[in-house]
Amino acid sequence: MTSPAQDPVRVARRRREHERQAVVFGLLVALLALTGLGALALYTGAVESPFDQPIHTPGTEEAEAGPVPCLPAVEGQPDGALPVAYSDVEIRVINASTTTGLARAHADVLRDRGFTIALTGDLDHLLPRTELRFGRAGIVAAYTLAGHFPEVRMVLDDREDAVVDLLVGEEYERPLPEEEVPLLADQPLQNASDCVPADEITPVPQEFAVGAEPSQEAAAEE
Repeated sequence: MTSPAQDPVRVARRRREHERQAVVFGLLVALLALTGLGALALYTGAVESPFDQPIHTPGTEEAEAGPVPCLPAVEGQPDGALPVAYSDVEIRVINASTTTGLARAHADVLRDRGFTIALTGDLDHLLPRTELRFGRAGIVAAYTLAGHFPEVRMVLDDREDAVVDLLVGEEYERPLPEEEVPLLADQPLQNASDCVPADEITPVPQEFAVGAEPSQEAAAEE
């Protein structure tokens, strides 16, 4: 009679178990290696993050809008309008793209810089490009916010308050790094090169169709 250690059936079973374990561990090591290479590629810039890339979706339409309004004269600022204190700029951040989470991502960045986020939500239709929408009372605030983006479309609408809507479109560009924002608290803002006095512009209707409730953070502040 053979001992258990010498039983050929048991020896074969153990060999098969060892082989399966080797295959499983090999696959795990390969997966970890691929994950590490992917992370390294993103870190070094060999592969660009999806957040950095504009999303192109056919079928979006860009509405006609009037020219960019010039900065108004501000009492006590004879050299030109100064940037508004970030905490005094109230923003609604709206996702007008097919990429989930863009409103919250932009709101988090701007909140960290001191802006007041009143609402995050989703638009019921898509926009090709990111827009700032604001009324005459919010022109200086809109210029202040626009300084945080490499490029953004500025649209004057007929709202009466100073709230600024940031509508994040399909071909969005992420906010500039804070150290690259060309704003100084004691330096006047610069007019857009093709601006027109606001009283010569017919504002577009305010965009009301926002299918969202205030974010938890905004609700807590209220």
